Amino acid sequence: GQPALQWAAENGHEAVVRALLEGKANVSIMDSYGRTALHWAARSGHDGAVQVLLEYMADVNAKDNSGELALHYAAD
Repeated sequence: GQPALQWAAENGHEAVVRALLEGKANVSIMDSYGRTALHWAARSGHDGAVQVLLEYMADVNAKDNSGELALHYAAD
């Protein structure tokens, strides 16, 4: 399954993203696609979730299994 942080980011639940990160969730955890929560938030167009993830030092240079950055998904 998808980690809770990634699910919350993909679905734009900013408060849940923040609560998970305050509870020490790993902002860099990757799923089976190599995507982080930042990838999912950007891919789904949830700017607020992206901002929260960036506040918690999400790696903007992390590439997924296809070599894509979160920025690539945001641009689509």
